[in-house]
Amino acid sequence: MEMPVETKPFCCEVCGSRFSKQMQLKLHVRTHTGEKPYKCDVCAAAFSQKHNMKVHRRTHTGEKPYQCDMCEARFSKKYHLIIHTRTHTGEQPYSCEICASTFTQSSQLNRHRKIHSGEKPHGCELCGSAFSQRAHLNRHMQLHLKNKPYHCQVCAAEFTTRSALRSHIITHTGENNFSCEVCPCTFSKESSLINHMQTHTGDKTYICGVCASSFSTKSCLTTHERTHAGKKTYPCDMCMASFSDKSSFDRHKQTHTGEKPYSCDVCSSTFARKSSLIIHMRTHTGEKPYSCEICGARFSDKSYLPRHKRIHTGERPYSCDICSVTFSDTSTLATHKRAHTGSKPYSCDVCNAAYSKKSSLIIHKRSHTGEKPYSCEICGARFADKSYLPIHMLKHTGEKPHFCEFCGSFFANKSNLLKHKRTHTGEKPFFCDICTCRFSKKSTLKNHMDKHMG
Repeated sequence: MEMPVETKPFCCEVCGSRFSKQMQLKLHVRTHTGEKPYKCDVCAAAFSQKHNMKVHRRTHTGEKPYQCDMCEARFSKKYHLIIHTRTHTGEQPYSCEICASTFTQSSQLNRHRKIHSGEKPHGCELCGSAFSQRAHLNRHMQLHLKNKPYHCQVCAAEFTTRSALRSHIITHTGENNFSCEVCPCTFSKESSLINHMQTHTGDKTYICGVCASSFSTKSCLTTHERTHAGKKTYPCDMCMASFSDKSSFDRHKQTHTGEKPYSCDVCSSTFARKSSLIIHMRTHTGEKPYSCEICGARFSDKSYLPRHKRIHTGERPYSCDICSVTFSDTSTLATHKRAHTGSKPYSCDVCNAAYSKKSSLIIHKRSHTGEKPYSCEICGARFADKSYLPIHMLKHTGEKPHFCEFCGSFFANKSNLLKHKRTHTGEKPFFCDICTCRFSKKSTLKNHMDKHMG
């Protein structure tokens, strides 16, 4: 209940606030005048109240006079001790009147309310991005300023925020204190565990207001919303590429630096991303945690499962804008497009041979190393290309699955069938660019060219 005017005789002439003591009025008036008569003799910071200066001095002296009687943690401010104690008692006295979420601090409640109101009062003057918290704006501004004041003492990596540095340091210590009660996964951050738990519950509480897509975390929704707005707030200063989310931006930067900080302790392979290392480790353990509910096929990488399911549904959502051929996944479409452009981005560092597919380059490199990782269980024959093994196995089984519709002959592999069919069609696709002779087989053309070469 508000106190009577008689008990608060001192009135502020600026805003009308009333106080019971003249000293209280004097301190209040400084909020209008900006007067800060108490100065720190170490760093020159100034304060309107002497008590605030004393508290500030503790940042220099390291003094922490307030101690928790449950865990012996110490604090420089009494208010911080009160908030800390709530981590033991579980007390959350501040509740949201809209969704009933509860919080330990009033400032947390105020920030939370902006989720419901959509209020983003803190705007970036450089790119127009808006934020609900000033701290988020400050972190965002460091991207423009390219300021990374926090350094890792182990590997010299630099970060824009202290929390990002703490998360990074855990990659060196390997500390994972948060465990999933459903599966064996462990996490270094509680927020990561909370996000992970939604993969078990299927909860997707964050809804896009444009297309109604749902997401398990707010950060995923924010990243998704940028695809509608066309915002790409993370520009690369090396190649001018830009990205809508920081994780994609960080992964992209590693293509320039070549940094691969995650290494396999079994075979020493290195990776740019921790998730890639986890997937790679499954090649050693044989773990395939993702299964198709239609046919039971299992996969080590979650991204393979949606592609596999399209085999059952027949869905081919990705189409070539040149010839309209459709594909079930984007990677196959990208490889197909190179047939039109002639692009061969994967080159051998031994002989400079170039290929349109990375897998083709890997197979080619084995011609230099002599590696033949695929072996026949019956006769021990080894192959550099996995696709040769099933063809070879037909020699043992005697199976000839490829049928000629002209004469009824059967063949063990498709390439032999194609060669055979040319004897019926008369097709001669291989021609000599010296004398224009044409041939049905590439080997015959090679023998012919040898005659020209003497």
